[in-house]
Amino acid sequence: MFTTKRWWENKTLKLAFLGLILGGAWTVKETNGELLMELYQSLISPLTTLQSSNPTENRIRDASVMELQTRIVELQTQNQRLQKLLGYVEKGGASNRPVVARVVGRSADHWWQQVTVNRGAKVGIKPGFVVKAEGGLVGLVQTVTPHTSRVLLISDATSQVGVTISRTAAKGILRGDYSGEGVLEFYEKVPNIKVGDLVSTSTYSRKFPPGEPVGKIKSLDLKKLPAPLAKVELFPPIRYLDWVTIYPHVPEKLEEIPNKIKD
Repeated sequence: MFTTKRWWENKTLKLAFLGLILGGAWTVKETNGELLMELYQSLISPLTTLQSSNPTENRIRDASVMELQTRIVELQTQNQRLQKLLGYVEKGGASNRPVVARVVGRSADHWWQQVTVNRGAKVGIKPGFVVKAEGGLVGLVQTVTPHTSRVLLISDATSQVGVTISRTAAKGILRGDYSGEGVLEFYEKVPNIKVGDLVSTSTYSRKFPPGEPVGKIKSLDLKKLPAPLAKVELFPPIRYLDWVTIYPHVPEKLEEIPNKIKD
């Protein structure tokens, strides 16, 4: 009798469980799963509320995303600069190919005077080599070690560059002004120049090859004595130098400079 009762109880439990499964399946079919979705939403709702109610974690997450985005932009910018520099290198001949270098040293006390780059005698760099950056002429290699070079910038007041006005061929000497600008002193008493004229290295230059972009005329003082002066906005980003190219320059035969000392 006891065995029969035990058997009947087991069967009753199995039938009830089977009925529950069939009822659940029918409910899902009739409601297209909406009941289960509501049950799921009710279970995760407290967790979602807890997560969204934590502004500190949200700020940390947002800050991390912004940091990653900034790093990506910086890498893209560096890649573009390197591509431009490498493109310029490919234009040079095999025996006159520039060396790409990075600025690794710069003193706050001599910010506009000189920089140190991470290439030196080991890759063939010598004093007198010309240095450029995106935009044009930057300076001249002064001294070298096996692995570094010190560059005198054209923004230094002791730097002198023979330049010409592209539009009229008016010539003069450009000196640094310890800033992103230079001071141009003309050879002629009444030069044919105007604001916006482009400035490049001239055939009078002994240190630099002719035709290298330097900047543009920003302002004029034609009454200045003993010679007219102009402020030149320098093209290269000397304030924020990062990558540069260095290449050898063999001075060519100079044109005669009228009553001026050659640079």
